[in-house]
Amino acid sequence: MGTTRWSDQHYRTQAAHRRATQRSAFGYDEDIRAQKVAAKVHPLMDPSGLRNRCRESRDSATHPASSAVAVLFDVTGSMHRVPRILQENLCNLFGLLLKQGYVKDPAILIGGVGDATCDLAPLQVGQFESGNEVEDDLGRLFLEGGGGGQKTESYELALYFLARKTAIDCQEKRGRKGYAFLIGDELPYKRVKRREVKHVFGDKLPGDIPIRDIIAEAQQKYEIFFVLPNLTSYYDDPEILRVWRSLLGQNVLRLDDPRGISELIASTIGLAEDAVRWDDLVGDLHQAGTQQTVAQSVSTALAELPAGNLRGTDLTTF
Repeated sequence: MGTTRWSDQHYRTQAAHRRATQRSAFGYDEDIRAQKVAAKVHPLMDPSGLRNRCRESRDSATHPASSAVAVLFDVTGSMHRVPRILQENLCNLFGLLLKQGYVKDPAILIGGVGDATCDLAPLQVGQFESGNEVEDDLGRLFLEGGGGGQKTESYELALYFLARKTAIDCQEKRGRKGYAFLIGDELPYKRVKRREVKHVFGDKLPGDIPIRDIIAEAQQKYEIFFVLPNLTSYYDDPEILRVWRSLLGQNVLRLDDPRGISELIASTIGLAEDAVRWDDLVGDLHQAGTQQTVAQSVSTALAELPAGNLRGTDLTTF
């Protein structure tokens, strides 16, 4: 995986074809809604086959210095709109990462997070891709729109996946962490439950894992960010912000305009890689075609991050 290159033209050609055939960019979800296929995780996004394997971000001749970027969305309730927003703005994401030089060889993994207590698709994970296959994995998401209604979702299973089911050359070969973005509006469960891990991954654990322990383990590989977009009433819920900041420190970003998801991801990486100065960020966003209101929302969301290189930031201050 990750041996191809992103093409804006291919993206636009695919969009034109979908318009002509009246197909959604999220064809698998569309087929489920039309009862053409069973309502379950797409076979290529199913983590149950990862018992003895990992999703890998590896260097290649095309991308000799791969940088792993995992983007995992909450697809419950109204949050299932967020993958659609990202899909519509993939050119902006790759444009900032590649054309603005924020990171040389990004390998992007797409995933979906549900609720393992009640959903048909508690976790969906694609491959690390460097080209237009990223859009293919978005199109394989089941946007279930479920959730248990108790202000918690299974983000801890996504963290378990990052910690134990991924292998990334940027960290293994070069000692540089990848980036992981959890995009949601609710709380994680307090523990990774052994029975859910067995059901979702097929792994047998000796016991449950506290949420702080699995975060610490995942942080050995990734700089982890939680993004809270303004889509539900939970955006202003003080408990959501307090709990996530107790877990991730300032790496919790509140995004007032959800249209800026792609730009926020790219900008966070650019600042962390010291590839763009804070004073130049809004100018880069405008150059990439970002609307003024979206650029301002992204800038505001990032305002609480520390100045300078974000790598290795001490998260114990909160």
